[in-house]
Amino acid sequence: MTTQILHDTLKENFGFEKFRPNQEDIINGVLSGQDTLAIMPTGGGKSICFQLPALLFPGITVVISPLIALMKDQVDSLKANGIEACFINSSQTEDERQFYIESLKNNTIKLVYIAPESLSFLDTIFNSLTISLIAIDEAHCISAWGHDFRPAYTNLGYLKNRFPSTPILALTATADKATRKDISDQLNLINPTIFIASFDRKNLSLEVRPALDRVKQIIDFIKEKPNESGIIYCLSRKTTEELAEKLQKVGVNAKAYHAGLDNKIRSTTQDQFINDDCQVVCATIAFGMGIDKSNVRWVIHYNLPKNIEGYYQEIGRAGRDGLPSETVLFESYGDMIQLQKFASQGLNAEVQLAKLERMKQYADALSCRRKILLSYFGELVTDNCGNCDICKNPPLFFDGTVIAQKALSAIIRLQEIEPLPVIIDFLRGSKNAYIYEKEYQHLKTYGVGADLSWFDWNQYLIQLINLGYCEIAFHQQNKIRLTAFAKKVLFEREKVQLTNVHKINVDKVELKEKKSKSTTNSLFENLRKLRYEISKEEEVPAYVIFSDAALRQMENERPMSDEELLAIDGVGKAKLEKYGDIFIKAIIDFQKAKLVTKKKEGTTYKETLELYNSGLSVGAIAEKRKLGLSTIMSHLAKLYLDGSAIDLNAFVSTEEVNEIAIAKQKLESPVALKPYFDYFEEKIDYGKIRLGLAILEKENTIS
Repeated sequence: MTTQILHDTLKENFGFEKFRPNQEDIINGVLSGQDTLAIMPTGGGKSICFQLPALLFPGITVVISPLIALMKDQVDSLKANGIEACFINSSQTEDERQFYIESLKNNTIKLVYIAPESLSFLDTIFNSLTISLIAIDEAHCISAWGHDFRPAYTNLGYLKNRFPSTPILALTATADKATRKDISDQLNLINPTIFIASFDRKNLSLEVRPALDRVKQIIDFIKEKPNESGIIYCLSRKTTEELAEKLQKVGVNAKAYHAGLDNKIRSTTQDQFINDDCQVVCATIAFGMGIDKSNVRWVIHYNLPKNIEGYYQEIGRAGRDGLPSETVLFESYGDMIQLQKFASQGLNAEVQLAKLERMKQYADALSCRRKILLSYFGELVTDNCGNCDICKNPPLFFDGTVIAQKALSAIIRLQEIEPLPVIIDFLRGSKNAYIYEKEYQHLKTYGVGADLSWFDWNQYLIQLINLGYCEIAFHQQNKIRLTAFAKKVLFEREKVQLTNVHKINVDKVELKEKKSKSTTNSLFENLRKLRYEISKEEEVPAYVIFSDAALRQMENERPMSDEELLAIDGVGKAKLEKYGDIFIKAIIDFQKAKLVTKKKEGTTYKETLELYNSGLSVGAIAEKRKLGLSTIMSHLAKLYLDGSAIDLNAFVSTEEVNEIAIAKQKLESPVALKPYFDYFEEKIDYGKIRLGLAILEKENTIS
């Protein structure tokens, strides 16, 4: 097949100008009849690899897919692009299934999605169909070595025997070497070509936080993003319900999702999330596997995941549209204890325990997290990513020998029989019932660490465990015991390097600023609302109409004609015909409204200037105009920069301006005001900082 035909098909039917890495090579291999195993990260464009060939093959493409929601999602997306597709599963009536089977026989449908458990529906008519391609999605489910083994997948090996000349395309987001070999063997693939795409999802930021006060951390995090969808993965069903309830109490539209809920409730929750009617889902790990939702902007792991494969697939559900998205993982040793217990009782216990340990090493790491993830999948990179918490805030090491000696001595005094919380209470001199019951208050080193917070001690002790000076006896009620290395610190003067700990604390002022910015009446928000209204009318997910990435591109490029809109990624022929006029009109209307707003802004600045020239003080102007003092200050700064004769030195001294200049250089010219506010330890207020920066900006322009 020529490159031109492939690219024309890609643009006309899917709206994309170019292929993502590996897509074109995989498609060419499939079209030539080659069995193929494709390992591509979530959001890497696996679906195109079988959907596009399906349009060029003469017969039908059968897609084996594990979840009903995933089938419906992809069929909705295909239909939105003008492509005939269907799914057949147990949720349909016999009449519905029969209708689709007849459509397949008549060759009016190009793709049919079916679960492995439901293949018997097609088995009786396979002989009357021309099967051009068999695609097996989520292929890791066939392997007991994988992280999501599904017994029904083990029967799929018969397909190659039944259709020896039909190419099979197996696809998965995560599979290590053992799992890849197992997939090929069990599916009876013939000399398969194996494609392993880069696992580097550069648009995902990676962060690990201590699990102290995590509910508050999560609430603060979500309040920064009032219009953004997110998933919170929890270890237990109970946690999903409790967390969802806590979020609801503070006004967050959150729902719980787990296997113990009624099927109807689960289905409703999933539909509400897919259709942007529910902002946050608190779920067990089963959630999201079958969701193609492209506008999930963040994923939080409330608990430590069981393995890196599962973790990487779950965070991959954020930012499938390629836009910047956030991931946060909360780590606690309580999670580790519970997960070790689960792993030791399950299949392949030794392998699963080893994978859990690797997950813990990732969470405890003090080096670039992306490099660790990529190396796990066999992809070695030399440069740090710059988009994880370690790269953004490299740990600062200090001589923590005295802290280590205090902690290790306390463990000895407590005879190595107490867990982490008791050791911290002992070090801090806590006067709780347990300490007094054991009479620990009489021991020599009781209270020797009272100068440090509970949070700090918790983090330093975790570091000492990670460094190997002490260990948790998981099989003995989590007692903390010393290792042989502890003697070197206590008796041989070995130095210990620890890192500074930083408690996550979002400043209320900064949070308020961020929230107001995120709710600004932007073109993106207008288009997002329009997309939502259309999705309700058509009863499809909003992202099926256009992805967030497409809306962002529209916001940046402001297309006002069919040709300009067609140049947007994700706008193909079918979507241009269906939605082109209404979206172009929305963009033109926004531009007109913006011109009106600019005129109004000019008027409001003019009013402030007139009152200033009349001799009123800033406070009097604010009172008269019923505006905040900081708003008037920002007006004066803008008027000054635009050339009005305003003496800003009446509000901010030369010495303060000089201090702001020094801070600007040291802080590397941050855009926000809060870094300056923190730098001055709140001694120079926001208004003065804003005016000082205006003076510096004008001086720089003149020079």
